[in-house]
Amino acid sequence: MTAVPQIEQLKKYFNRKKHQIQEIVREPTSGGIIFRRDKDGGVEILLIQDGKNRWTIPKGHIEPGETALETAKREIGEEAGLTDIEMLGWLGKIHFRYRRIDRLVLMTTQIYLVKALGDTDATQKEEWMNDIKWFKFQDALEAIEYEDIGKLMLLAMKRIREENL
Repeated sequence: MTAVPQIEQLKKYFNRKKHQIQEIVREPTSGGIIFRRDKDGGVEILLIQDGKNRWTIPKGHIEPGETALETAKREIGEEAGLTDIEMLGWLGKIHFRYRRIDRLVLMTTQIYLVKALGDTDATQKEEWMNDIKWFKFQDALEAIEYEDIGKLMLLAMKRIREENL
């Protein structure tokens, strides 16, 4: 008897019509893979947890008249509360897309390698975030939600080792 209502519920779910895409929007963003050394000399990576519990790096939209580098510095300050940082160079960019009702959003994120200086424990998360936390490098690699960011984290670690940063 209960199978019929469940089937009807499933039909309603699968027969829902999605809005047709009316517009394609490009959104340039920028952010950073932020690291510090722990007391034993190990590398730690700062990640933020968004409202959907996904761990990622601080990043945000490039404002008019702003360079990608300026955006990365601003976003790290806004999202993590870190302003005493050293921008060590561009690591690469990632592309992803998602749907926002009737829009297809094409996002390109420029990512920089950033060293946290000063009081690196004085991080502050924004209200929309669930958490902000320093991870040992391997743990950060496992926690990161986006595979392309993970690849750039590996590149960052290679550079940190080779240049003894």
